[in-house]
Amino acid sequence: MTSSHIAPGGGTKLRASHYLLLVFICLISFIPGIASIPPLDRDEARYVQATHQMAESGDYVDIRFQDASRYKKPVGIYWLQSAALKLTGYNNDAPVWVYRLVSVAGATIAVLGTAALGAFLFGQSAGLMAGIALAAIVMLGFEARVAKTDATVLATVVIAQGALASIWMASRKEEAAKWAPAVIFWVATAAGVLIKGPITPFVSLLTMGSLSLFYREWRWLKRLKPLSGIFILLAIVLPWLILITLKSGGAFFNESVNKDFLSKVGDAQESHGAPPGYFALIFVVFIWPFGVLAIRGGLQALSRLREDPRLAFLTAWYIPFWLVTELIPTKLPHYILPAYPALLLMMAWAIDTGIAAQPYRGRWQIWVERLTLLGLAAATVGFMGAGLVLPYVMTGSFSFPGIIAFFTAAAAGVFASGLVLNHNLKRALQASATFAIITLTLLTWGVVPALTPIWLSPAVANAFNAAKACNNSVLASANYAEPSLVFLAGTKTVLTDGAGAAKHLTDDPACAISAVDEREHDTFIKALPQGEKSVAAVATVSGINYSKGRKTTITLYKAAQ
Repeated sequence: MTSSHIAPGGGTKLRASHYLLLVFICLISFIPGIASIPPLDRDEARYVQATHQMAESGDYVDIRFQDASRYKKPVGIYWLQSAALKLTGYNNDAPVWVYRLVSVAGATIAVLGTAALGAFLFGQSAGLMAGIALAAIVMLGFEARVAKTDATVLATVVIAQGALASIWMASRKEEAAKWAPAVIFWVATAAGVLIKGPITPFVSLLTMGSLSLFYREWRWLKRLKPLSGIFILLAIVLPWLILITLKSGGAFFNESVNKDFLSKVGDAQESHGAPPGYFALIFVVFIWPFGVLAIRGGLQALSRLREDPRLAFLTAWYIPFWLVTELIPTKLPHYILPAYPALLLMMAWAIDTGIAAQPYRGRWQIWVERLTLLGLAAATVGFMGAGLVLPYVMTGSFSFPGIIAFFTAAAAGVFASGLVLNHNLKRALQASATFAIITLTLLTWGVVPALTPIWLSPAVANAFNAAKACNNSVLASANYAEPSLVFLAGTKTVLTDGAGAAKHLTDDPACAISAVDEREHDTFIKALPQGEKSVAAVATVSGINYSKGRKTTITLYKAAQ
């Protein structure tokens, strides 16, 4: 296909002012809440504690949670979080928001990369819309505030896919092959492998394979410089893999490949199984508020694949990855995040060209949009209720930020429905993005941190710090074994049962403190030499263990003097 057959509008670059605007939007969208929301159980707390132990021990090869190995993911995210600790000057005493800065940066890079790719494919206006939309959706807004891998690996996916798109379009226009996009692709892929294993190359492989099958052509893949690229990949990834293999005796590959990756592919892991259709069902919630507009863009793009290789690229990015994630037994909402930029780019294209307001070519598409509209309404009501109802149910009072969020969530849903400002969907997108960002800011900054019953670990850790008699006092926790408590109370925290908590006190009566869940109280008392006379209660904490979905009361004890 020659350049004369490719639709106009792309090949442009964003200006510096556009990037500054997007960075500003990302800071507003992602920063609120990172300092006020306590570490989340269980994944985030495990990541930050493992990084904390790296800084504490000075060992930046091995990955451990307390004395146990943590080899489910490679080392990349821990290195990045360790760098954040160093750069902020906190080192191993950093609060959780420092670790979260890596996710904020990753999400921001993903937004900038999506906008740049949109400008390259469809022009500046479409690029800006796609970037703003990605910054506003609920899923990225959540992942940007959590110190895990997903926002950061999304950045590597967007960069790798952007380079792949450049190579693809150059092949369609029969332009000379260039080294720069290929090098960028392989470096981004290597970074993605170090952060989350196979996800980044998997997205690209699905895109390459789908495009090649659709067009029945494979020669364009030579532009990736595969031999040189694999050398670049191995040069970046192999050094740590060799070191961790020597250090772990091969345990890393057994845990990360066999127990984590292959287990998720072969069977539902960690009670996170769901049937095919799961991601379609939750679509409107996690891409909120843009479900309807995104569906419009996607459906309009599907009918134009043959005539526009740009849309073919985005479709090959989104649909195969979506289908594969639907087929994998283990499912968590964030698994589909690497595909969302492609759909938002199609949405931006459809809005920018006016195609989003055009009628569909088939009746089934109308019904798909109507079902999505129904889902959008339900999701919007859910976010309205989160601001208004949650604070009242958990604390017995309404939250002023929550009351405002009730109305801003409603506004975001209305503007994104396609029923308002249908004659000017650019304005509708801008308005819905603005209200969505305000809503998420209010919820994460003003509402969620104030839901004190769910923040058991901070309450227990605060009570421990207030009660400990020695600088080296160690806490033992009976039946409450959330990783966030280890991060907040110290690496030496003992996670045990009632009998273990009793032994902890008798072994160090001068300094030790035990936190005992009410379900272990009787066992704890029976294991003490003189029963209840052996101990003195120093604090009591009641709340909801949201990881287990139950209310509990935890009492802190020290040895009776």
